[in-house]
Amino acid sequence: MKQGRSLVDLAKTVEQLATQKVDLVANTKRMFMDDESRLLVDAEHIFTPTSTCHNQLAERLNIPAKYYRAMQEYAPALLAQNVNHWLHEKNDRRMIRGLGGTARAFLSDRYHRIDNEHVLETVLPILLDAGDIQVRSCEVTESRLYVKATSRNIVVPVRESKRVGDLVEAGVLITNSEIGLGSLSIKPFLHFLACTNGMVRDKLAFTKYHVGRKSDALDLVLSDATKSLEDQATLAKVRDVIKACMSMDLLSKEVELYEAAQRQLITGDVPKAVELLGETMQLSQPERSSILRHLITGGDLSRYAMMNAVTRAAQDIESYDRATELEALGGRVLDLNQKEWTRIAEAA
Repeated sequence: MKQGRSLVDLAKTVEQLATQKVDLVANTKRMFMDDESRLLVDAEHIFTPTSTCHNQLAERLNIPAKYYRAMQEYAPALLAQNVNHWLHEKNDRRMIRGLGGTARAFLSDRYHRIDNEHVLETVLPILLDAGDIQVRSCEVTESRLYVKATSRNIVVPVRESKRVGDLVEAGVLITNSEIGLGSLSIKPFLHFLACTNGMVRDKLAFTKYHVGRKSDALDLVLSDATKSLEDQATLAKVRDVIKACMSMDLLSKEVELYEAAQRQLITGDVPKAVELLGETMQLSQPERSSILRHLITGGDLSRYAMMNAVTRAAQDIESYDRATELEALGGRVLDLNQKEWTRIAEAA
């Protein structure tokens, strides 16, 4: 699997970032974009938007993304004119999530903030106190927090596998986005000891979307204490969900799928099969090439091998965000219906 930070470094980084956060709720009539594409609120709060924040502004103001990006690059004064017109036309209340001098998100005033530091405060004691659980990989990116952990005591072999020592550990992937790019999510995560691949299973995921009550205040800079209170009801459920993901029953049922997938062979043109899979899963050309390379060198042309080639390709991706997406797409290989898989396996 893709390696990120050490657990100690993750905790320190999340704690440091927490000290730089500021959340501001205000009417859009009080917001203004200048010719340097900075976002101002009453000229008192000045933010430089991130790419995510720009995307959210474009979507909220119904400015086509391609046109927005062109104005941003070639005509910033025109961008400011467009943004300001629609900000003031909307007469809306929005939340700006700031980090230092940046605006990292432009969100609804009903956005329920579940912050990374509060997730770690809940999750890490559960994982570390269990004794048999090992954090395999973790990271915090501009988009998300990731913690991937497995249980050394919940392990099942994949029978009749062509790989020597093909054992699978049960685990859990915990992710959170503070900037509106997804919910707090806890999903089953499988670790393959023979190849160190990791695979995310989107099925049976626990998710908590960041939607809360609208703020009644006229204008509010929201405090850490307020955010902590908002988080508790959701985070209290985390322990039971982690336990459910790391169960022998769940792992055994997963491994049965792998064993069945070993008997579903690719009988057509292998490069074409990978191309069709790439089209189905919207993979880039470099990602398809990586998958094909790992599929061929693995010496196995089954659905199970295709799944493993996708998760192995995740290790070749520079972006931790995208690598984790590929680990989930590996799981989707198993979820293709028979018609979809047959089309890929018999590609000519």
